[in-house]
Amino acid sequence: MKDLSKHTNIILESISDGVFTIDLNWRITSFNRAAEKITGTPRREAIGKTCYNVFRSSFCESWCPLKKTIEDGEPVIDKRGFIINADGEKVPISISTAVLRDESGKIIGGAETFRDLSEVEVLQNELKKDFSRGFIASSPAMKKILELVPVISETDTNILITGETGTGKERIARLIHSMGPRNDRPFVAINCGALPDTLLESELFGYKKGAFTGATKDKLGRFSVAKNGTLFLDEIGDTSPAFQVKLLRVLQERTYEPLGSLDRQVLEARIIFATNKDLAEEVKKGRFREDLYYRIKVFELRVPPLRERPEDIPLLVDSLIKKFSLLKGRKIRGISNDALDCMLRYHWPGNVRELENVIERAFLIARDEIIKFEDLPDELRVQRRLSYPKIRAVKDEIEAQTILEALKRNNYNRNQTAKELGIHRATLFRKMKRLGIITPFKDPIVR
Repeated sequence: MKDLSKHTNIILESISDGVFTIDLNWRITSFNRAAEKITGTPRREAIGKTCYNVFRSSFCESWCPLKKTIEDGEPVIDKRGFIINADGEKVPISISTAVLRDESGKIIGGAETFRDLSEVEVLQNELKKDFSRGFIASSPAMKKILELVPVISETDTNILITGETGTGKERIARLIHSMGPRNDRPFVAINCGALPDTLLESELFGYKKGAFTGATKDKLGRFSVAKNGTLFLDEIGDTSPAFQVKLLRVLQERTYEPLGSLDRQVLEARIIFATNKDLAEEVKKGRFREDLYYRIKVFELRVPPLRERPEDIPLLVDSLIKKFSLLKGRKIRGISNDALDCMLRYHWPGNVRELENVIERAFLIARDEIIKFEDLPDELRVQRRLSYPKIRAVKDEIEAQTILEALKRNNYNRNQTAKELGIHRATLFRKMKRLGIITPFKDPIVR
């Protein structure tokens, strides 16, 4: 028994969760090393004191998990709350409890384990900030879009978001919704390209009982469900001309009729459209109505593909690693230079969605805490059969492309270009000279 007690103490001292026990007078009888660290209270000061004077949790005054467990014998598992440590800081924790019994089975006290969730809470906050709002970006093209979002979110103007599949058009739409006055109202999304006309019409307009065979009860359409929030119509370019006529009438009159009803309903929702097609070209080919095109394209946002904004890849990779560390319960600290270089060189036909899939896959197969080149899928690695990359050359290539694009946007005015890039004019000169950037002027560096 002494050996068993000794081994038990060794185990309790080695685990990262805090553990303490109490007697029936609520006085602490044991307190492990992790409990000392999390609470900031030395063991010698904790032993003999009442648990609520040491632990000071959010449960102590209203609902004590240990008291409940001792009274009914049922353990509490992974209950979240917080404690106030010895420095007066709030520490988020999860707790679990159990009863302590003697040899005869009589209850003599209770035990509680608690885990510090501070790091998890930080990750959750980062995920909430980065992913629920939509975008992480450092590229000029994406920054320009994100600067426009607060402006257009305050209006009810029809927005057309264009871009390749996987670029994040719906995230932009959600960002517009979340930053506008309708943010406390519904955001309703529907993929128009995934449904045939008949189903799409009933999904949007809704229907009355008996409107068609199988309509056994009334159903609200998305126009109604969205109320005075935001309705996101994705892949609008895949709809038929017949449906486009009906949608055009709704946009013109701001009213609609559920199938089988003669009562017109008012459309209160703001509508945001998205497509991965070139609608102007579709209009020329007669596949998209010109009048509808100009009705929905009051303000267009083009989301660039990932290959046009490689500056965003390191930021996205870092954020995705944090995301999957939390979701998968596995700690990955980062990515190796050669793996990142491979990602920078890849053309990303699936855009951000493909990048997310690559990182999630790496979490499944990576053996170390760093994502390595060999953890990437074949389609990325096949383009790099040479030796490990020169990451500096990749960075220079990206920097040169960024500067050259900024120069073009500013008609090669170096003062304006430096201002847009957020660097000093002299710094821009040095970078242009080092990177060998040539402009239409004879002597762009000293002119």
